[in-house]
Amino acid sequence: MMEAGVNPQAHTLADAHLTKKLLDLVQQSCNYKQLRKGANETTKTLNGGISEFILIAANAEPLEIILHLPLQCEDKNVPCVFVHSKQALGRACGVSRPVITCSVTIKEGFS
Repeated sequence: MMEAGVNPQAHTLADAHLTKKLLDLVQQSCNYKQLRKGANETTKTLNGGISEFILIAANAEPLEIILHLPLQCEDKNVPCVFVHSKQALGRACGVSRPVITCSVTIKEGFS
């Protein structure tokens, strides 16, 4: 059963416990400058091969603007998880605006 506001196309939706752990990781990666926010930046990190994992907000409107990301993640063997709220993702990224997608990247110089 899907929740209100969550698009049914968000098929790898994290539960509350996993969401909290993932958002904590995003917050830490922001502190270490290993975070890229937004659909364009996320796509660039995927194409550049420096993404560790991708988080996508399941309540992005319209969701179709970011549905290319799970396909790209599958091609590049990068984990991709949907979280419930773009507002919570934005807070975890350290900004006051909603964030629809973010990429946690590898540390530059360590490959």
